[in-house]
Amino acid sequence: MSEANIPLLIILGPTASGKTQLAVQVAEQLDGAILSADSRQVYKDMNIGTGKDLHEYQVNGRTIPYYLINIREAGEQYHVHDFQHDFEHAYHEIASQGRCPVVCGGSGFYLYALLTGHGYTQVPVNAELRDQLETLANEELLTRFQNLHSAYRELADTSTRKRLIRSIEISEYLIENPALSSSFTNAAPPYPYAAFGLNPAVETRRARITARLEKRLQEGLIEEVQSLLASGLTADQLIYYGLEYKYITQYLTGTLTYAEMRVKLETEIHRFAKRQMTFFRKMEKDGISIQWLPGEADLQEQTEWITSRYKTFVETLR
Repeated sequence: MSEANIPLLIILGPTASGKTQLAVQVAEQLDGAILSADSRQVYKDMNIGTGKDLHEYQVNGRTIPYYLINIREAGEQYHVHDFQHDFEHAYHEIASQGRCPVVCGGSGFYLYALLTGHGYTQVPVNAELRDQLETLANEELLTRFQNLHSAYRELADTSTRKRLIRSIEISEYLIENPALSSSFTNAAPPYPYAAFGLNPAVETRRARITARLEKRLQEGLIEEVQSLLASGLTADQLIYYGLEYKYITQYLTGTLTYAEMRVKLETEIHRFAKRQMTFFRKMEKDGISIQWLPGEADLQEQTEWITSRYKTFVETLR
């Protein structure tokens, strides 16, 4: 099989669904390398809050190769068009080695852009508009977005504040430049894919989120945010990254008490997981095929289930 035809093996799911551990096991079985599809794991020194869990990449005495992790400095902004560009280079490096490219992540819009090849990421940044939007509450932003009728409306990922602001920016640009709308739809990417989804029962997912948050707090999550602030990053820069970095920064700067931070953070992670699943379902409606794993399967069974189906899929392409 030529390099261009080596299919992606995608493992997606909401936060705390066990994606990383499963992806590592699958990569080990298929002589693969992992491409992270996570919008925050690209940043150095943001380890606990982004759930890099790099220790899990050690299997049977060797390290599973990984890409698109620790490639940007904390404080920078990283957008989906950056991901598309970096992904292409990483994919070709992995494929040229004859390895299986295992894509692992929960950033639905990154995966959507990868699999549809749409070009809305080319819409330019509007700094003046962003400054205006930053003064609005999340509810006001959502209302503003819902009142914008553009070709982007049904595609947008509004799961975080920064993505909601970007969605408004893109929608308003398309409304102001209607003649350009058709130019932002590209051809599909040149490689096929097999996507597998993790979707634990809601009660299981919620329990895992709660337990994982407590574990990360014990492992030094607050200290990680303190270190980032001490390194020169501003509170606004960290709040931009959302969830753990937002609420812990607000705690450290005195906006929230510890108890308030703990409750708000856990609540927002639960909401984020729900929004992730909503976006994955929207991907399916848009024609992206996702094979959902049996909910009762253990790690070994999940690994075998995926590797068997991926191998069969590869055979159909020969």
